[in-house]
Amino acid sequence: MSLHPAFSFEDRYGLRPRNRWVMPAIVLAITGISWLVWAGVHHSNPPIRSSMISFSMISDREISLRYSVQRSDKNQSIICTLVARDIDKNIVGQMDEEFGPGLASFQKTTAITSRTKAVFADVAGCRAK
Repeated sequence: MSLHPAFSFEDRYGLRPRNRWVMPAIVLAITGISWLVWAGVHHSNPPIRSSMISFSMISDREISLRYSVQRSDKNQSIICTLVARDIDKNIVGQMDEEFGPGLASFQKTTAITSRTKAVFADVAGCRAK
């Protein structure tokens, strides 16, 4: 039997300090997760979508691009930027194609002229006019 009670660090040095980082970490985690969910939902369905279907060489200075466009508002005018690239992925041809109100989803085939031999064509993007 000991005359001294059991040794306790809390008695000797005081109460352990609370973890001050727990509450800010929880708030930051909730905020970050909420923003991540919102960003995923908001950007998963853009108002204008475009995708390349195929391309084919017409000549050394011209390439044909077939692509599709989907827009949520069929009454909106849009502009699509089409590019032709060389073997080093440099843009060697570029053009904007404008579409007025009409179909919500459609396909288009366009010839893009280039300053040197193009080996690839793509839709750089579509935007509202």
